[in-house]
Amino acid sequence: MQRVSPPTSDHVPVLPEAAAAALVTAPAATYVDGTFGRGGHARRILARLAPTGRLIAFDRDPAAAAAAATISDARFVFERTRFSRIAATLAQRGIARVHGMLLDLGVSSPQLDDPARGFSLRANGPLDMRMDPSQGESAAQWLARADVDELTRVLRDYGEERFAVSIAKAIVARRKHGASGPALATTADLAALVADAIPAKSRKDPGQHPATRTFQAVRIHVNQELEELAMTLDQAGALLEPGGRLVVISFHSLEDRIVKQFIARHAHPERTADARAARLPLRAGDLPQPRMRALGKVRADAAEIALNPRARSAVMRVAERTDVAWQA
Repeated sequence: MQRVSPPTSDHVPVLPEAAAAALVTAPAATYVDGTFGRGGHARRILARLAPTGRLIAFDRDPAAAAAAATISDARFVFERTRFSRIAATLAQRGIARVHGMLLDLGVSSPQLDDPARGFSLRANGPLDMRMDPSQGESAAQWLARADVDELTRVLRDYGEERFAVSIAKAIVARRKHGASGPALATTADLAALVADAIPAKSRKDPGQHPATRTFQAVRIHVNQELEELAMTLDQAGALLEPGGRLVVISFHSLEDRIVKQFIARHAHPERTADARAARLPLRAGDLPQPRMRALGKVRADAAEIALNPRARSAVMRVAERTDVAWQA
C-alpha cells in the first residue's frame, strides 16, 4: 500500500469516515473527489482503496493544489480546475466511467481563516471571495458595477436576505459618492455598510452578524456555485457506472435543495412533470425507470459537532446509479 501523507493544515473535514464509507464500494475502481480542499476526504478514500484503485481529485483553489502536492501516492492524481469540468478532464485522461464521486460543497475552513481571501467577516481583508483568485471578477469588482436590480436579485435569491433592496441601494449609493476605484474594497467596508442598511430592531439573531447572508450571497454569485453544482450533478449521472455512488455534502438549504431535487428526479422519473402531463393509463413496465436509487441522508452526530462546529449544518446525501441508460 502506498503512503498517504498527513494533512497539511488544521482543517477538519466534515463526515469524513461516513463519506468515504458511503462512496467506496469497489476498492479497485476509479473515484473522483470533486472538491479536494485540503485533502481530508481524499485521504480517507485512499485509505479504503486497493493498490489498483484510483482517485482523481479536483479543486480550483491554488492552496488546494499546494496541499495535493504533499500526497505521495501513485493512485492519486490532482487536477486544478472547477468541478464542472470533471467530465471533460476525465475524457482527456481516457476515463469514461468512474465508480463514485464526492462533492463537499461551500467554502473550507482554511479559506475562511485566511483574511487575504476575503471570505470571512471575522478579519478584515481584500474583498475578493474567489475560489480561484486568478479567474473572473472579484467581489469588489462585481459590487463596483452591478445595478440595484442585479444586486437585489443576488442578495434575495442566494442569501435569502429580507433587506436585499435596502442593501442594494446602499451599495449603489456608496459607489456614487465614493472616491475613484471600488467603493467597497475590503470585507470590513461591506460588513459595515450592510450593518448600517439593516434596522437594528429587525435583527432576529443577535449572535449572527447582519452581513452574514450578504457575504454568502456575494460569494455564491462570484463563484457561480449553484450553476456549477447543477452542471456537475448532470455530469455525475452520466459518468457513474451502474452501482456507482454519488455522495454530496451540503451546508445550506440552497445547495441541498438542488441535490435533493436532482436525486428525486432520477430516482422517481414517474413523478416528473412530463410523466404526469401524459395522463395516460400505463402498465408498470411502461413507466420511466429510475436511473438512481436514493440511499438517504446523514447528519453529523453530537460528538462530531462538538469537535467540529461547522458540521452542525452539514447534510450528506447518497445515491446509487442503476443500470438504466442515463438521460440528463
